Amino acid sequence: MSTWFITGASRGLGLEIARAALRGGDTVVAAARNPERLPDDLRRSDRVLGVTLDVTRSGEITAAVETAVGRFGRIDVLVNNAGRGLLGALEEITEAEARSLFDLNVFGLINMTRAVLPVMRAAGAGKLVHIGSRSGFEGEPGVSVYSASKFAVAGISEALAAELEPFGIQSMVVEPGVFRTDFLDTTSLSTAAERLPAYAGTPARATLDWIDTANHTQLGDPVKGAALIHEVTSGDRLPGHLALGRDAVERRLVKIRGLQDDLAAWRDRSAATACDDAA
Repeated sequence: MSTWFITGASRGLGLEIARAALRGGDTVVAAARNPERLPDDLRRSDRVLGVTLDVTRSGEITAAVETAVGRFGRIDVLVNNAGRGLLGALEEITEAEARSLFDLNVFGLINMTRAVLPVMRAAGAGKLVHIGSRSGFEGEPGVSVYSASKFAVAGISEALAAELEPFGIQSMVVEPGVFRTDFLDTTSLSTAAERLPAYAGTPARATLDWIDTANHTQLGDPVKGAALIHEVTSGDRLPGHLALGRDAVERRLVKIRGLQDDLAAWRDRSAATACDDAA
């Protein structure tokens, strides 16, 4: 039995991960801004502890971790799931909108991880599961700032995997494609307040138009996605990256081929920029 601490656990992928952990016989700390909104199946379970948590508030992070350890004595898996989206061309997004997004998607994740690491280091083991995005592996038009936040998550996860290996702690970034959750609802996704006419008919605006038709018809099944996350995390060794969903796999292969082409075209010239006396 492992204890999972899951942020953003009241709905979407976070909720389904919590349910997958319960089906696997684990205990769950279900963190949400309002634990009263946790579904009844979680609230009724004696293996679930609901805690109040807004990851942009450091005091609530500290209190939630202390409460979790007080109840279960350990945190084996941290799932950094809390986050939201932001649509708009880069030129349309204000500094305030961008900073607000990074406060949640990046700094919230950093502070949550920092709070849990002493617990895991003391135990000599632990697993960090960061929910990134397909857009955190391949930048896409109309979601540039959101992509930037999820690229940051991937970079943090990769660095943590190396930093924490001496302590027996592993780190993985999950990069989902489009899943049939409420992520495209206004409760999880905001749009830049300003829409510049110049972007009409461009790829950035096409993404905005796609949202209107794609909501709740997305390709991915969150129950199946959560089950795979639980299966992978319950294994002995985490992969560095977990592409989640058919579209995530397909787009990853496209980008890898593009990266290989870019490297092949300029590899020799790039290597030749070394100093003449370099070994």
